[in-house]
Amino acid sequence: MGYNINFDNGMMNFGDFTRIKKAMAKALKGEPVTVGFLGGSITQGSLSSTPETCYAYLVYKWWCETFPQSKVTYINAGIGATNSDYGVARADEDLLCHKPDFTVAEFSVNDENNLHYLETYEGLVRHILKDVSETGLMLVHNVFYATAESAEDKHLMVGKYYDLPCVSMKYSVYPEVLCGNIPARDITPDDLHPNDAGHRLLADLIIHMLKLIKAHVGPGDENTEISRILKKPITRNGYEVSRLLNNTNLKPDLMKGFEKDPSERIRVYDNFTRGFTAWKKGDRIEFTVKGSCFSVQFRRSIVRPAPVAKITIDGENEAILDGAYEYNWGDYLRTEPIADNLENKDHKIVVEIIKDHADCEEKDKVPFYLVSIIASNS
Repeated sequence: MGYNINFDNGMMNFGDFTRIKKAMAKALKGEPVTVGFLGGSITQGSLSSTPETCYAYLVYKWWCETFPQSKVTYINAGIGATNSDYGVARADEDLLCHKPDFTVAEFSVNDENNLHYLETYEGLVRHILKDVSETGLMLVHNVFYATAESAEDKHLMVGKYYDLPCVSMKYSVYPEVLCGNIPARDITPDDLHPNDAGHRLLADLIIHMLKLIKAHVGPGDENTEISRILKKPITRNGYEVSRLLNNTNLKPDLMKGFEKDPSERIRVYDNFTRGFTAWKKGDRIEFTVKGSCFSVQFRRSIVRPAPVAKITIDGENEAILDGAYEYNWGDYLRTEPIADNLENKDHKIVVEIIKDHADCEEKDKVPFYLVSIIASNS
């Protein structure tokens, strides 16, 4: 089904697209290029009927068809229900190690529209732009169709400050839904995740920007020198350098009742691997970790009941981590911010089980699963 959409309205910032031109010039010369996608469930391909009908694959397919003389490699680093806090911590392992020439970042419906995620998103953008891959970065902003909510205004602030190409569904496709020209159920069954038609529209929005950029590609652009020196950040920039710490690279100071999960992470979206598990009240694990900003990742399971834990940093910055998830769409990898703007030094992190169901008729069905600690430093 065709829709009359003015994608020009979704071109929120053309920015400096030198890096993307360089990637296209390489492809025109027949050199191999890699295109990568980092984001949440929409990037992973949620509710597309096949992996080949999600927006990321459709954009990759455009690169293949537009530059048939080039070998194009596809990297999809989308993980459902994850935000830019986790995104910057995993960017090296999941995306940048592949040395992408072109990258899409998509977190506007996963991040909350507040200053914390302004800072984590800026950290992600700076981390990508400073990488040796010198990838051409495009920022993509999705939207909740029922409410028009997203973190786009914060994310667009970052995109414009760093002069990056930015495209928006809120200002291109959403107005057509709002006025009734596109029935929402034609493109999304839940007012967020696109079906195949919705993924096609998102791909077309990105491709519209790519076509405009391609018109500016000239001889020699593949040899353009790229600067990775960035101007002063607009936030405190506590998240540009983030480390994802799990049982492969973090040794506990104390492990009472907790056990290492031996399972390995095979696919990028294998969320519940490389962590630590515990069942009983009083089980405890302690770490010493250097950093100034900290988040914890744990599983919230649809299999209930599950234990409840408490995390503290230096005996303060307490948070309760409930292992049971009240919804039924699937187990949820929760990334919980614990503390930021601390002194950049060693800190004592303690996770302790404070509630189990040993005395209940219905015993705990799954253990508490501590996935990782994210440590960042400004």
